[in-house]
Amino acid sequence: MNENGALCFGAVHNYGEGDPDIINASGQPVEVQSGTSFFDHAESFAMIRGGFIDIAVLGGLQVSEKGDLANGLIPERKLGGIGGAMDLAFSAKRVIVVMNHVAKDGRYKIVKECTYPLTAARSVDLIVTDIAVVEVTSHGLVLKEMAPGWSREEVQRLTEPRLIVAAGCHDIGVL
Repeated sequence: MNENGALCFGAVHNYGEGDPDIINASGQPVEVQSGTSFFDHAESFAMIRGGFIDIAVLGGLQVSEKGDLANGLIPERKLGGIGGAMDLAFSAKRVIVVMNHVAKDGRYKIVKECTYPLTAARSVDLIVTDIAVVEVTSHGLVLKEMAPGWSREEVQRLTEPRLIVAAGCHDIGVL
């Protein structure tokens, strides 16, 4: 589902392909498939704010060790906006953030405390990056899985807060 009022859409098209009026929350054209549903923008937010969304998968600029999420604004660029992410982060039963582990300039994205404006405080349950899967718990960040070829030490070096390594920590399975 996305805030634009579409549920169960298919693949993302390249820009210039597909119907430019059928887009996901990022403005990318998407494919209509069997089972796709369309509904009013207000109905979409009623579902979100009413707590009817079980899982929200959001992008992130920063996630803190307490599960704070910053994903709307890059202050130095004065770009972005919170949009529907704030509602999703506060209202979904489970929030998964998908992002690169570090910024292009090498700065931490998993941080002790967010320096970017918060989208939602203590809302993130799971962080999935290009090199690791990290669970946010009341005891701290738990390293659950790593991309093949990465060590626990390497993942820790790229993560500002201390990671707790799960007893069953293993490489991410690749299909």
